[in-house]
Amino acid sequence: MRSIDLNADLGEGFGDWRIGDDAGLMALISSANVACGFHAGDAAIMASSVALAKRYGVDLGAHVGFPDLAGFGRRRMQIDTQTLAHYVTYQLGALAAFARVADYPLSHMSFHGALGNMAAEDEALARPLLAAVKAFDPDLIISTTAANAVERCARELGLRVACTFLADRAYQASGLLVPRGTPGAVIHDPQQVSQRVIDLLKTGCVTAIDGTRLPMAISSILMHGDTPGSLALIAQLRTDIAAQGGEIRPISKHFY
Repeated sequence: MRSIDLNADLGEGFGDWRIGDDAGLMALISSANVACGFHAGDAAIMASSVALAKRYGVDLGAHVGFPDLAGFGRRRMQIDTQTLAHYVTYQLGALAAFARVADYPLSHMSFHGALGNMAAEDEALARPLLAAVKAFDPDLIISTTAANAVERCARELGLRVACTFLADRAYQASGLLVPRGTPGAVIHDPQQVSQRVIDLLKTGCVTAIDGTRLPMAISSILMHGDTPGSLALIAQLRTDIAAQGGEIRPISKHFY
């Protein structure tokens, strides 16, 4: 039986504004990436997200992005690398503080949106950001898509890596994500999302947007919490994983 982590991005509201059904999603997933106040989230939402993770026994991860509430962290920003490294430390520290108060561990981290895409493309950016993660906590697992600069640099730095398949995002033949705004970049059809996951579990490959077959070794499957219908999609993915003989286990359980 294959062990698979089922992951979602959560905690992405701000103030009185909410996005997604965090409580509903937390009951279905095994690991969560929680916004740390820069692209979304705030103190109250972080505290609530940590409490939900603890209630359901879900691995708690920091979702680190650009300081871009207006653009939801999906706009590319030109910020000097040292400052970005400080932003990484700041966001990790914010969520870790709530985790400490709740007596619940922070297990992993991932880069959100445009920051994640830029780091995936550029080792010169990925390496110092990951060095900041290592300086903060060398035991944090790095959650990232496979075969990119973040994975390579994390492994070079001796960090543990969990490669993740983004079930509702299209891939380029290079293995990088198709940029948002490109037709077909975000996959909304539940049947298509389901079939992509089944195909990956059966064959170990993903079909890129141009038809190229990409081998992809993964230990985690991710759905975006802000994708319309994400709750039903994740429920379907649980069924799909079980049908393929998979066992859903948190991201930290893939390392011993």
